[in-house]
Amino acid sequence: MLIEKTVRNHPGVTAASVNYASEKLNVSYDPAQTNPEELRTAMASIGSYKLLTNGQQDTDENTVSIEKLKELGVLKRNLLFSGIISVPFVFLMIAMTAGIAEGFSELIFVKFGQLILSGIVLFVFGASIIKSGYSALKNLSPNMDSLITIGTGTAWLYSSIVTVAGLKSDVYFEASVFIIFFILLGRYLETSAKGKANSAIKSLLHLQAKDAIVKKEGKELKIPVEEVRVGDTVVVKPGQKIPVDGIVLMGESYVDESMITGEFVAVTKNLGDSVIGSTINKTGYLEVKTTKVGGETMLAEIIKLVDQAQNSEAPIQKLADRVSAIFVPIVVVMAISAFSFWAFAAPYLNLLPSGQNSIQFGLYIAVTVLIIACPCALGLATPTAIIVATGRAAKEGILIKNAEILEQASKTTHVLLDKTGTITVGKPEVRADFFDTHDPTIKSYLVSVEKRSSHPLAEAITNHFNDTKLLEVTNFEETPGKGTSAVINVKHVKVGTAGHVGTAGTVSNQLTNFLTDQKSLGRTAVLISVDNKIQGAVSISDTLKDSSVVAIKALKRMGLLPVMLTGDNEESGRAVAVEVGIQDYFTGVLPQQKQMYIQKYKHGKNVVAMVGDGINDAPALAEADIGIAMGTGTDVAIETGDVVLVRGTLDKVVDTFKLSKASFRIIRQNLFWAFVYNILGIPVAAGILYPFNGLLFSPIIASIAMALSSVTVVSNSLRLNKIKLN
Repeated sequence: MLIEKTVRNHPGVTAASVNYASEKLNVSYDPAQTNPEELRTAMASIGSYKLLTNGQQDTDENTVSIEKLKELGVLKRNLLFSGIISVPFVFLMIAMTAGIAEGFSELIFVKFGQLILSGIVLFVFGASIIKSGYSALKNLSPNMDSLITIGTGTAWLYSSIVTVAGLKSDVYFEASVFIIFFILLGRYLETSAKGKANSAIKSLLHLQAKDAIVKKEGKELKIPVEEVRVGDTVVVKPGQKIPVDGIVLMGESYVDESMITGEFVAVTKNLGDSVIGSTINKTGYLEVKTTKVGGETMLAEIIKLVDQAQNSEAPIQKLADRVSAIFVPIVVVMAISAFSFWAFAAPYLNLLPSGQNSIQFGLYIAVTVLIIACPCALGLATPTAIIVATGRAAKEGILIKNAEILEQASKTTHVLLDKTGTITVGKPEVRADFFDTHDPTIKSYLVSVEKRSSHPLAEAITNHFNDTKLLEVTNFEETPGKGTSAVINVKHVKVGTAGHVGTAGTVSNQLTNFLTDQKSLGRTAVLISVDNKIQGAVSISDTLKDSSVVAIKALKRMGLLPVMLTGDNEESGRAVAVEVGIQDYFTGVLPQQKQMYIQKYKHGKNVVAMVGDGINDAPALAEADIGIAMGTGTDVAIETGDVVLVRGTLDKVVDTFKLSKASFRIIRQNLFWAFVYNILGIPVAAGILYPFNGLLFSPIIASIAMALSSVTVVSNSLRLNKIKLN
């Protein structure tokens, strides 16, 4: 809030938002009025934070990493030295508790020794905390460091006055020392945990190839990958990373694309196949024509998308923001109220033991209240879970564009699925065949004619009968929507629909039964006739993706209602719906009509997701509450869906919903812990239970609890890396 307030008040800035967990500032500004260097100066004025941006669009991750390592190093050093200095205070506390140093702590040199050592811890090793707390107070945006500064500063100042003035009163130097030590320990653990939570982009950056072997004029030259240009031919040998996105010009190999798609089975690559930069060439030699370089490669797009998602804010975060906005002032008021009650009212109510100094006791209570309050846990509850979830999703080949979509996905009730390319492969295949004769010449006639056609059904036939002998074809003709015809060995051969091939002669009962059975299964029959006599038929249909049946069952188990939309006829649509186990389906649906079906289900509290191929289904994806685009290789339509599945299979749709539900279960746990911690901790620290059972927190215990609350929230978020998918 302090950063946002400072930057928003700068001339030319129109918007500024900070993600506390990822430590990033998103700012919109008018370049004519300001620039990153001026924003850096504005940030420096508040004294608490440093702006690392170099003003370029692409973040200099190396600079950030160096700064973070430096920060962690300073934190570790301060933690170590404050720990060493705290050792004498530990021994003194133990000795006093055991009664073996009675009177020793009252010696003037002991008190002055504590004053000096605690001052070093507070103002040298805790300097960053004090500086941040003071700056926040000065800018009227008090933060957690402000509470620590007020609490430890008050304890130290009171104890110093007692020591210098020679007053007979307890001192709390050890409280300042231990509080700073435990807060530094908590921040060290928190920073380490946040580094793990935010590891997704780092791991993606490490995937990028550094060099490329470019083939020019018959020579192979090794150059930095940044110097590769579109159209260059890149040589990739076995075991090397493919440096750029491109198309295979020569060679055959298995390529490991798991880091992009989440699919751990290596993919075969042949002439004309697309390859993705930074994937690993496993076995063969490849020559690749470069199609995308630099920021246009698929990996670069993924990195940008993950970064964008991790720095977005989920609606549920607004609750924590509203509380945090008023939290610190409320805590200060509560601390003052607690001090006033115990210092002035408690003695008259006989709530204090006889001989107890009420001012001293009230101060003890006030410091504890200030220290135990922890808005940090509230601030970390949502963004850490979002960061881990979106990073985990990216590793699984699921690109989630922002945190709001992740939250919406967790509430989904209906999943509308396009059939072709989503539930099915989207490529027709021969499923069965029947010929009235065992003469192999009929198959040769069939394949020889279809070889001349570019129709998808013809391609399915030639692929299926690829070992059939080809014959010489003359007078080839193709009639759109009906079929093909040609002359082979002076015989007239026709392939296609029943009306096209002719019905002369008797069709056998076996062939009639075959056609009837295939029609009931929703398959397309392609017949062949020779001299107008039907000799046989093949049935063709789109095939299910391997994961479709299992995925539909999983969606149902999660309480989601799957609905299939298809442009196919009733028989074909019903056959696929029955095969995968979908009860609600609609056939004959044109692409522009899919929005109507989404609107049909979008009523009441229903949250509707649409899963489609990202091109024909773009309007429907936009209409749905969550649009999930099925990607294929390098053709991922990143602009189309709210969620993009790099490997377009339904199991990844299931993983998306599993991850979103788990994420918001974790977020709710985090927020519950953060709120309950404060709701229970602050009243107990204020002494509400003391009159009944003598229970009272010390400032030292409060500092331990405060540190652990933040670490607990971050550690809980990290559990998202362990949830089982697939």
